[in-house]
Amino acid sequence: MRLFSRNVLPAAVTVLAAALVSGVLALRGDDGGDGGGRAPAAAAGAAAVRLDRPGQLLFRQGGTGPDAGRLAAVGLAGPPGALAVTSPRARTVTGLSCVRVHAAAGTGVCLTVERKAVAQTYVELLDDAMKRTHLFPVEGSPSRAQVSTSGRMVSWTTFVAGHSYKSRDLSTRTGVFDRTTGRLWPDLEKFKLVQDGRRNWAADLNYWGVTFTRDDDRFYATARTKGTTYLVEGRVSDRTMRTLRSNVECPSLAPDGRRLAFKKATGNPVSPWRLHVLDLRTMRETPLAEPASVDDQAVWIDDRTVAYGRVRGSTTDVWAVPADGSGTPRRLLENAFSPAAIR
Repeated sequence: MRLFSRNVLPAAVTVLAAALVSGVLALRGDDGGDGGGRAPAAAAGAAAVRLDRPGQLLFRQGGTGPDAGRLAAVGLAGPPGALAVTSPRARTVTGLSCVRVHAAAGTGVCLTVERKAVAQTYVELLDDAMKRTHLFPVEGSPSRAQVSTSGRMVSWTTFVAGHSYKSRDLSTRTGVFDRTTGRLWPDLEKFKLVQDGRRNWAADLNYWGVTFTRDDDRFYATARTKGTTYLVEGRVSDRTMRTLRSNVECPSLAPDGRRLAFKKATGNPVSPWRLHVLDLRTMRETPLAEPASVDDQAVWIDDRTVAYGRVRGSTTDVWAVPADGSGTPRRLLENAFSPAAIR
């Protein structure tokens, strides 16, 4: 299947667009074929946000006001390890509604839901000027999204069953898209997983929380089977993964490529997770100074700091904490979620 072209005849555009909206457009799967749709329309009300301007924090607007749920941006400034929002009230709010957002190197991803008789989730890809370049209908409720450092690779996770990573009936769907080649892998469960030197054929395998290395081929993610979660390392080029260690969820690779921020299950039902950083050379774990349970895929705002969403009543705020286990958490932004620092 070919990507949508901006030069397709109007009649063909109408037919293809209708197929997308109805959610019946077939996407080629794990054979690595082309997938997705290209549309010329700009993201609705994209305002003055650009994804190629460093020194910004992109996020999903929280709260209960008219802008709740919309993609927004605010300025970042300060020395390494002490970046701060320049003016919390000076938010640029777009007209694009997203449940989960992320961006890097002029590429953005927005997981959005069309509310109708049967809700439909879409993966919307954006260029540096916030114009839509691709739109994929996907199954499930939005959970995670990430763009590789170069802007080439995009990944997302949805809940197909269950609405929490604590759920016994959890079922996820994780996809990957290569913007350069146009190849789509809609389900990591089609990849080969090697555990303890042998192929794992378990029917209950689920994956989530992909994060890419700088070569845009190798990645880390979470796998779960038989009630245990694992950190896996994979390669898109040969569609293989291998387990590295247990009890690592929602990994996020540091800019230096040598550390992973992740959430670790505590076994405490009142406070299920604790943020940690893993040194990939020594496999040493460092618990971070955030005492609250954080159910998020943390992001790095610089080499020394990770940011994440933390629930406060009926809303969520963006917090940051040093990546070496020192210091104390600090609130970067109220009524915000799904942060992404454009460095």
